[in-house]
Amino acid sequence: MRARRSTVPDRLIGRFDTLLRAIFAPPPNGLIRPSPAADLPHVELESSARAISGQLMRVNHTGEVCAQALYRGQAWTAHPPEHQALLRRAATEEVEHLTWCKERLEELGAHPSYLNPAWYAGAFALGAAFGKCGDRWNLGFLAETERQVVAHLENHLEHLPSDDLRSRAIVAQMCRDEAQHAATAVRLGAVDLPHWIRWLMRLQAKIMTRTAALI
Repeated sequence: MRARRSTVPDRLIGRFDTLLRAIFAPPPNGLIRPSPAADLPHVELESSARAISGQLMRVNHTGEVCAQALYRGQAWTAHPPEHQALLRRAATEEVEHLTWCKERLEELGAHPSYLNPAWYAGAFALGAAFGKCGDRWNLGFLAETERQVVAHLENHLEHLPSDDLRSRAIVAQMCRDEAQHAATAVRLGAVDLPHWIRWLMRLQAKIMTRTAALI
C-alpha cells in the first residue's frame, strides 16, 4: 500500500498544531533537559523583586515562542538538509527554553503574554520569508537573531534580582545555547545582514519586549 503524500493543507495543519503545542501544551516526555534551576533552592522574593522577575521572564517566554516560530518557518522553506536539521535542532532547544520559562513564570505567580499566538504567527511568517531568500541569507538571519537574543539575555541578567537564583540560572543557560546557535550558523556560511535589516530587527524586538512586559 502506497503511503499518502503530504499536501499543503496537511502541512498547514501541522504548523497550526505546532503553534498550539508551543503555547498551550506541555512538551513530549524525554524531550527536555532538566531545568538549570532544578537543583537550586526556592527563595521567597520580596513582592517588588518577584514582580520584576515575573515581567522579565514573561518577556523571555515570549521571546522563545517567537524563536521557535522563526526557526520552524525558516526550516519549512530552507533547502539543504543540513540547514533544515540545524533549524529544527534550534527549534527543539527553544522548546526547552520555553518550558523552563513557563515553569518559572508559574513559580513566580506570573502569566505568559496574552499576545503569544499573534507573536508566533508573525514570527513564523517572517522566518518562512527569510528561508526563501537563499541559504546564506537564511543562516545570516539566524545568526543575527541569536546575537540580538544574547544581548537581550545579558541585559536581563543585569536586571534580574540578585537573589533570584532560579531565574538567573535559566537565563544564563539560554544565553549559552543561543550563542552556540549563532556560532553554528556562521560556521555554515551565514552572510552579514545589511545595517538597515539589523536595525529593523532590533526595532521589532523592542516593540515585542515592551508589549510582552505589559500584556
